[in-house]
Amino acid sequence: MKTIPFLRPSRPGLRALASVVTVATGLALLAGWPLSSQVYASEPVAHKSIDGRPLVQIALLLDTSNSMDGLIEQAKSQLWRMVNEFNHAKRQGRVPVLQVALYEYGNNGLSAASGHVRQVLGFTTDLERVSTELFQLKTNGGEEYCGWVIRDALKQLDWSAGGNDYKAIFIAGNEPFSQGPVSYVNACRSAIQKGVVVNTIHCGTMADGKTGHWPDGAALAEGKFLTINQDAVVAHVAAPQDDEIGRLSLALNETYIGYGEQDRVAKELQQQLSNDFNARRYQSQGSVVQRALTKAGSNYDNRNWDLVDAARAGGIKVEAVPKSQLPAELQKLDAEALKAHVAKQQSERNRLQSEINRLNREREQWVAARKPAAPGGDLTLDAAITATVREQGVTRGFTFE
Repeated sequence: MKTIPFLRPSRPGLRALASVVTVATGLALLAGWPLSSQVYASEPVAHKSIDGRPLVQIALLLDTSNSMDGLIEQAKSQLWRMVNEFNHAKRQGRVPVLQVALYEYGNNGLSAASGHVRQVLGFTTDLERVSTELFQLKTNGGEEYCGWVIRDALKQLDWSAGGNDYKAIFIAGNEPFSQGPVSYVNACRSAIQKGVVVNTIHCGTMADGKTGHWPDGAALAEGKFLTINQDAVVAHVAAPQDDEIGRLSLALNETYIGYGEQDRVAKELQQQLSNDFNARRYQSQGSVVQRALTKAGSNYDNRNWDLVDAARAGGIKVEAVPKSQLPAELQKLDAEALKAHVAKQQSERNRLQSEINRLNREREQWVAARKPAAPGGDLTLDAAITATVREQGVTRGFTFE
């Protein structure tokens, strides 16, 4: 078994870790197959506040019954576009901290005793893990209990008590909102009492959504009711900057320094590479560009395994990390040399991120000058969520560039 050359990072720190990426793994990545979610040994990382920044909490509740393949595909391909709405959002001049939680419901593979509901992830800032878990979701027939999954999300998640924080549930599905033994009326009323708005997204026609009480759920929790075409392909306008943005996104991987228990760190590195390749599966839908923008934004935080992010956040002293928890090539460095290396990687990362953002500004101008026609009129999951968070965020004092 030998390492695939094009996956071998050139910088110390990642080079040693990349030796675990075998030919078999590389072929799986190229095929677009996600690595197992079991590679994550750590729990989701949630930070209530970082340097006093405002908090945004979004819980995605997705129907994974038989007919929902299109919805899950839209979620996989457009996650990065959705989270990027907060890259340039601010409140009182500060960029918010974004936490995302994920639930699936309506799947026969889930326990009937749990209402066919599963918490996939609690609130986390680890966007890599959110993407990874989305790629693990599989559809299967089941009972879709909207009231049950909303109730579970309210009880199980660590919602902020801050009155000005933006806290929202987005629930998407296609069966009547009133199904199941748990009252959606009580669940939605409980949500707004916690300051959590419930936005309902019906996958189907407006008429069917109204008949199925989807607008009623949103109205009870001061949310928004939307309908989407779950089978629509998200439109993307190819631009001259796209290839370079994609290249710089991969170059960012070389600035990461894994630390901690080596098997876990190596596997998480594999997972990060896997998400880059998964994004390329949806290149025609703009996922590569959107993922690059996420990696160049302030909410892309891997402090739980990356020494550069951990040092930047101030949660760890570089010189205090045991040598045994560093990549082999860095274990020989003394404290000052190690700190200098981490600082160099941070500087290079800042440069690459700035270049990605600069190219994207050029890209946006290029696309705007050509004024492409709006696609078909079908609303998709990403458009429904991004429009809603902008509208609701403004009411909580956020501004969006």
